[in-house]
Amino acid sequence: MTSCHVAEDPIKKVAIFGGTHGNELTGIFLVKHWLENGTEIQRTGLEVKPFITNPRAVKKCTRYIDCDLNRVFDPENLGKKKSEDLPYEVRKAQEINHLFGPKDSEDSYDIIFDLHNTTSNMGCTLILEDSRNDFLIQMFHYIKMSLAPLPCYVYLIEHPSLKYATTRSIAKYPVGKEFPPCAIEVYKIMEKVDYPRNESGEIAAVIHPKLQDQDWKPLHPEDPVFLTLDGKTISLGGDQTVYPVFVNEAAYYEKKEAFAKTTKLTLNAKSIRSSLH
Repeated sequence: MTSCHVAEDPIKKVAIFGGTHGNELTGIFLVKHWLENGTEIQRTGLEVKPFITNPRAVKKCTRYIDCDLNRVFDPENLGKKKSEDLPYEVRKAQEINHLFGPKDSEDSYDIIFDLHNTTSNMGCTLILEDSRNDFLIQMFHYIKMSLAPLPCYVYLIEHPSLKYATTRSIAKYPVGKEFPPCAIEVYKIMEKVDYPRNESGEIAAVIHPKLQDQDWKPLHPEDPVFLTLDGKTISLGGDQTVYPVFVNEAAYYEKKEAFAKTTKLTLNAKSIRSSLH
């Protein structure tokens, strides 16, 4: 007989966000479709709400208007006094927190699916922020198995210094039946790597052609990662094999991230029973 963790409270409210970044079109198209006809996302006993998170950025087809909406759901920004002088995305974050939160409260939505695109070659990726949460691991395992045989990778970013104040973080779980014990393979972030820069702080090298589009592939210390503007190759260095992600993501130039190093590990989850009422 296997022990089984029973969810204390049934899942009742789920939101699906699109347009957190206004130029990432997959989530925008899907959410707009479900706003017109939400039949395929409705489930008995659940409130499922599709929502466009950054409408002005969506209209302009730009990542954001004043600042990155997916970085401002921290207590400082959420607690600022409402004012027209605040950046547009901070005001939107406060509005979203009011509608779907408040963050870290009993009244917040149980789950928020925040749909994104990337210009890097990462395929289908799920982002996990808690390696000890059996519920989340079970949910991610279910999604991965549902998508098989297509690959679906899990990116683990739970270290406080590497996490950021995301739109989805206002939910109780950043999905019902009994799920047996399971294991998933995840790629845990180690550090973010910036481009080589000159004395003026400008980028002085580009992603090496042998690294381009090699997200999730083993990267060895002797492998090239950058090519300088005068043709010199820069290798990874260090003493261990890593797995790069978000390689040459266009939106991350301003965030000084050429790629992130991850290490591969396995997470295990206990059996759970989660009821939907």
